[in-house]
Amino acid sequence: QVRLVESGGGLVQAGGSLRLSCAASGVIFSISAMGWYRQAPGKQRELVAIYINGGSTNYPNSVKGRFTLSRDAKNTVSLQMNSLKPEDTAVYYCYYGTTRGNEYWGQGTQVTVSS
Repeated sequence: QVRLVESGGGLVQAGGSLRLSCAASGVIFSISAMGWYRQAPGKQRELVAIYINGGSTNYPNSVKGRFTLSRDAKNTVSLQMNSLKPEDTAVYYCYYGTTRGNEYWGQGTQVTVSS
């Protein structure tokens, strides 16, 4: 049973920082990608940052230069979020994909940025 354990999140003022962490356990197949998505109320889930096996990390323009994804261990990633804006407010979900095509999601952690 694959389990993604998320930590971090919370309430912060605009311009502040938060750090999210995600650890995957029970994984049998090799990683293909691991990272974070977010979903704001009334909006679709969108990519925040993702590590692609092989070494590349991708960010959308909305967070590039402010967010940094790091791979701390084989199945653990952290997302450092700086210069947070109210529009970053969302539920953040950890994502884990395997080379066999399996996809797993965390339960989500709330990030709220006040103006």
